[in-house]
Amino acid sequence: MRVSTPQIFRLGVDSIQSQQAAVSKTTLQMASGKRILVPSDDPTGAVQGLALQGAIDTTEQYQKNAILAQARLQYEESLLEGAGNNLQRVRELALQGNNDTLANQDRGFIASELRQRLDELLTLANSRDANGEYLFAGTRSHTRPFSAGGGGFTYAGDTRQRLLQISPNRRVAIGDPGQDVFMAIPNGNGTFVVQDNPANTGTGVIDPGSVTDPGAWVPDTYTISFTTPDTYEVRDSGGALVSNAGYVSGATIAFNGIQTSISGSPQTGDAFTIAPSTSQDVFSTYQDLIDALENPDGTAAGQARFHNSVNRVLTDLDQAIGNILDVRAGVGARLNVLDSQRDINEGAVLTLKETLSQTQDLDYAEAVSRLKSQLAGLQAAQQSYIQFQRLSLFDYLR
Repeated sequence: MRVSTPQIFRLGVDSIQSQQAAVSKTTLQMASGKRILVPSDDPTGAVQGLALQGAIDTTEQYQKNAILAQARLQYEESLLEGAGNNLQRVRELALQGNNDTLANQDRGFIASELRQRLDELLTLANSRDANGEYLFAGTRSHTRPFSAGGGGFTYAGDTRQRLLQISPNRRVAIGDPGQDVFMAIPNGNGTFVVQDNPANTGTGVIDPGSVTDPGAWVPDTYTISFTTPDTYEVRDSGGALVSNAGYVSGATIAFNGIQTSISGSPQTGDAFTIAPSTSQDVFSTYQDLIDALENPDGTAAGQARFHNSVNRVLTDLDQAIGNILDVRAGVGARLNVLDSQRDINEGAVLTLKETLSQTQDLDYAEAVSRLKSQLAGLQAAQQSYIQFQRLSLFDYLR
C-alpha cells in the first residue's frame, strides 16, 4: 500500500486538529466547572441533569411560597393579637360601665373611648399587606371587606381562603376570611341567648345562663313569664307549659338541660326569653354597648334594662374573644406547618443539588491530568508534523 506525501500531511493535520479539539474541550470544562457541555457528551447524564434542575427549581419555588405564606400569616397573627387586646379593653370598659356608682357623664366618657376602640377594630379588620391586598377579604383581596352604614356593618369579602402550594402534595391557607373572624360569632353563651322584655316594669336582671346537659337541650324559644311577683312559668314557642315555680331572687331556673337565674324584683307581666344562639358581628356588639351607655334611664326599671343589655354584651364579647383565640390557634398551627415544610424543602434542595453535582460537575483532578496528557499529545503531533515536512527527496541530492 502506497502512502502519498499529501496523505501524510493530511493525517498530520488531522491529528493536530483532533488534539487541539480535545484540549479546547477540556479547557472549556475547567472554565465552566461542568463535565457535560453539550448533551452529546453524556446523553443519559444530560437528561438526568435537566430532570434534577427542574426538581430544584420547583422545590425552590415551593420554598419561596412558604416564605411568603409565613410572612403573611405572621402579619395576620399580629393583627389578631391587636384585635384580641382591643376586645379585652372593651370588656374592661363594659364591666366598668356596668357599675351602679358611675354617673351618666362617666358612662359617656366610656362610650367615647368605645367609639375609638370600634374605629380601631375596623381599621385592623381592613388591614392590607405589603402588596396592598386586604388580609380579611377572603379571595376578594382587592375589595375593602368591612364598612359601617345603614345602621349596621357589612362584609364585602367572601368566605373562601387563598391557598399556596408549599410542596408537591401540601397547600396552606394564607389568610382567614373576615366572615369567620369578625362576623359569624355566636351570641349569648354559644348555645342560647337570654333577653329581657323592653316593656318590663320590674328590676329583674337575668343571668346569661349555661348548659348543664347538652343531650337534654331542645332548641326553641322559651318565655319566662311572671304571673305574680313571686311566681313564674316557662312556656315554649307553642305555648306549652315547660315549668313553673315560686320565684326567689338569684335562685336557679332549670329546664331542658339548661339553667339560668333572675335577680331583683320582677313585676307581674314581666317576661324574659331564652332562644337559640345566632350569629352576630363583633362590631354590632360594640355598638350595642355604646348605645346602652349613651342612653341612660334613671328609673329602676331602666337601670335593670341597662344591666341586662351590658350583661348580654359581656357574653357576646366573651364569644368574640374566644373566636379570635381559635383563629389565632389555627394561624399558629399553619405557621408550625410552614416551619416544618421549610426544613423539608431546604433538605430536599440540598440533596438534589448534591445529586446534580455528581451528575454533571467536573472532577478537576482528573481534568488537570487529562489536560496535561492532551497537551503532551498535541506537542507530539506538532513535532511529528514538522518532521513530515522535512521528508523531501531534494534534501538528499547533492
